[in-house]
Amino acid sequence: MTIRSIRLTTSLLGCLTLAACAATTTAISKRELDVQTRMSDSIFLDPLPPARRTVFVQVKNTSDRADFDIEDGIKAAILERGYQLVDNPERAHYMLQANVLQAGESSETAAEDAFASGFGGALFGAAVGAAGARVATKDTGSIIGGGLIGAAVETAAGAFIKDVTYSAITDIQVSERAAEGEVVTESFEQDVGQGTGGSRIVRTDSTSGWKRYRTRVMSIANQANLEFEDAAPELVAGLTRSIAGVF
Repeated sequence: MTIRSIRLTTSLLGCLTLAACAATTTAISKRELDVQTRMSDSIFLDPLPPARRTVFVQVKNTSDRADFDIEDGIKAAILERGYQLVDNPERAHYMLQANVLQAGESSETAAEDAFASGFGGALFGAAVGAAGARVATKDTGSIIGGGLIGAAVETAAGAFIKDVTYSAITDIQVSERAAEGEVVTESFEQDVGQGTGGSRIVRTDSTSGWKRYRTRVMSIANQANLEFEDAAPELVAGLTRSIAGVF
């Protein structure tokens, strides 16, 4: 065996050991499903006598997972809290409107950034497959001999053990009917783009019979080799508990 062969063999053994250690560390540290749910801003509603605890619920899903359903769970949880659901907003003292903006695989950083932007804020692209991208963008000239073997081993190890994160981000608006004689003033301002170089500010002022509260809710699940089918029920449960907890 030549010196070059010995060096390549030693390099291969070292890469195998490091890759195995990294995969084992991920498998052990991420063996348990970790689910966290947070609300960007708290909402406090005035307590009401039982006869006036009526809620109109409207839930939409504009994510790319149409089967991700939180409406039934939210309605059931609100009923358990002693409220009555009505199908006519004119008969409701409260209105709950929710929109699922994103549901699926994401990077933890992207999910945190989207959550931090708050109600109506932009959703940042999910950084999925970052490890593979790092391997693909290494300098070609440096991937020779042991380096090439190391990249191959790292890719193979990553194919078996992956640190997977799923998130579900929902914007909600809760409207509370104003008391008799109470006038609520609303202002809405939007920057409407005009071509590539200009903009137009549209501002609307109006009065309303509703006091409105807005917040963003995020549920995030993380585990090694996690599948969405396993994460989805936990994400739904987290969102349901948080949103219904407003009442």
